[in-house]
Amino acid sequence: MPIVEVAHNCFQVPLPLPFALNLVNCYLLRDDDGWSVVDAGLHTPAGEAAWRAAFAALNLEPQTIRQIVLTHFHPDHFGMAGWLQSLSAAPVLLAPRELEQAKAMWGKPSTLLDPLVPLLLAHGCPDALVTTIEATVADLRAATFPHPTVTPLLPGSHVQMGGRSFTAIHAPGHSDGQLIFYDADDRLLLSGDHVLNKITPHIGLWPGSEPDPLGRYLASLTDLATLEVRLALPGHKTLIADWLGRINELQHHHAERLAAMLTAVEASATSYEVACTVFPFARFTPHEQRFAIAETSAHLERLVLQGELERSENPVVQYHRVK
Repeated sequence: MPIVEVAHNCFQVPLPLPFALNLVNCYLLRDDDGWSVVDAGLHTPAGEAAWRAAFAALNLEPQTIRQIVLTHFHPDHFGMAGWLQSLSAAPVLLAPRELEQAKAMWGKPSTLLDPLVPLLLAHGCPDALVTTIEATVADLRAATFPHPTVTPLLPGSHVQMGGRSFTAIHAPGHSDGQLIFYDADDRLLLSGDHVLNKITPHIGLWPGSEPDPLGRYLASLTDLATLEVRLALPGHKTLIADWLGRINELQHHHAERLAAMLTAVEASATSYEVACTVFPFARFTPHEQRFAIAETSAHLERLVLQGELERSENPVVQYHRVK
C-alpha cells in the first residue's frame, strides 16, 4: 500500500493484518528534530516489511524516530511498538489504563486467558468455541512481543508532532483508556479506533474492562461532537472529512443495534444466543465471533442500565425482558 501524505508533514502508513479487517492505519509525523510514530501495527513479518518499506520511501532512518505514541493497547496498535523501540531507542507513550490492560492481556502466558475463558462461558459460549478462541488469542499475544518500555501519557497532555501541538483526549468505549489527539489550530484529529469511516468501532465487554463500555462510548461521542474537526485520521479505513456527520451515523447505528438486541431477547437469552441471532455468526471466524459476543454483551448491559432488560446469573448470565 502507498505511503500517503494526508496532512502537511503527516504520512499515513497502512500495515497488513491477518484478519477480515486487513489493514491498520499508522502515521508518521515529521518535525525538524525527527519523526513521531502514531500506532505500531501487529508484529508479523509482513508488518516489519511494511515499516521498512515506509522508512525507505521517506528516507527515514529509524534512529531519527523520537517518540512512538500509541492510542490504545489492542494488538494491531500496540504489537510492533517494542520492535520499533528496539530499532529507534525512542520512548513509547501510552495511557496508564492502557498499559494496565496490555500487561493483563499480553503479559505472562499463564495469566493471559484466565479471565477471558470464564467470561465467555458465563455468557453462554459453548466449550468447543471457547477452546478455539483461546488459541486465537494466544496467537495475538505472540504478535505483541517484544513488549516496549512504556512512558505513561496522561489525558490532557500536549504532544508535539508534525509541527503541531496535539492535546491527548480520553476517548473510552473501544478501550477503557484510549487517547485520541487533537490539534485545535489545524482542526486535525488522530482518532484511533474511536471514530471510523465505513465500519463501526468495536465496543465490547471484556475481562477487567470498566462497566458499561457502550454508555461511556456514546457519552464520549456527544462530547467529541463539540470539536471543530476539518479532518480526522482514523486507525482503519478512510479519512473522515465530515466529523459531525460521522458521529451522528455512529449514534444512529447504536440506537438501531440496541433495538435489534432487545428484539432478539424474546423472553430470556444469553449473549451468545443473541449474537447468533443478530450477527451472521456461523460465517464469522473465531476472531470475529469473540468480538460479536463481547459487543452483544456490551449492548445488553446498556439495555439493563436503561431498564429495558433484567440480568440474572445462575450460573450462566441470562438477560430477561422487563414485563
